[in-house]
Amino acid sequence: MRDLGSGFGYFMKGQRWVAQHGRWWGFGLLPGLITLVLYGAALVGLGFWADDLTVWATPFADDWSSPWPGLIRGFLTALLFAVGLLFAVVSFTAVTLLVGQPFYESLSEQVDISQDGTAPESGLPLWRELLISARESLAVLARVALYGVLLFALGFLPLVGQTVIPVLGFCVTGFFLAEELTAVALQRRGVRLPERLAMLRGRRMLALGFGVPLVLLFLLPLVAVFLMPGAVAGATLMARDLLPPEAPDDSAGGADDAEAAGGSYGAGGSRGAGRTDGASGRPASLTKADRPAARDWSH
Repeated sequence: MRDLGSGFGYFMKGQRWVAQHGRWWGFGLLPGLITLVLYGAALVGLGFWADDLTVWATPFADDWSSPWPGLIRGFLTALLFAVGLLFAVVSFTAVTLLVGQPFYESLSEQVDISQDGTAPESGLPLWRELLISARESLAVLARVALYGVLLFALGFLPLVGQTVIPVLGFCVTGFFLAEELTAVALQRRGVRLPERLAMLRGRRMLALGFGVPLVLLFLLPLVAVFLMPGAVAGATLMARDLLPPEAPDDSAGGADDAEAAGGSYGAGGSRGAGRTDGASGRPASLTKADRPAARDWSH
């Protein structure tokens, strides 16, 4: 249960970090505001057209006696709008992160720098990072949709459907929300979706302690927009905890160890080129010291 409290602690630390760095909080608001306008327009359109959609989808009810056509279509209209609203809540973070990828990467890098003076980078071009982020976000949304259909069906069970299933729904949504937010920091470290899911399953209570409070708060109008910068900051801090500690450098090994590792040091003695992560064998993420300068999209 300690992890549950720690997860909530990371949420609070993230909000505190952006409160202490007001420029980055304002910078992190921009993607949320853009996404909010898009989603607001879509929901308004759904509200105007929901009646026509249900009438079009239920031609069999035209011959029913009153008041049944109105009742069934009114119920389906309300259900359609509720499903649209639920999808908006679930997908808001994924879409905001996709829209704000350059913004949140810069914010996440600043959080890393504030902790130890360095910020790992993937070394990939921006278009490649956006492509990977979009593909993995779609994979997460597919998983959420699958769980959503299953939980919706279980919701018709007497008693359990009105008590246990809604709680499970919040937990599932909170878990995947934590995954989406930690992805900003973990993608820069070369950690792909299957590895991230495995990490979070291993620390499930940590993920729930971070994600479930956000889900509940995101249900309030406009709250998600103002909490997103702090959520990204807190998720970056949590990502640092999820990763195993780096092995200390062996100063006695010197240049021989670097050469045996496959060229850990370049010709000029700079770190970065050819480094690999001994645990997974994939290229290690580059730090700020490895690159000329970080992208700063705040100007």
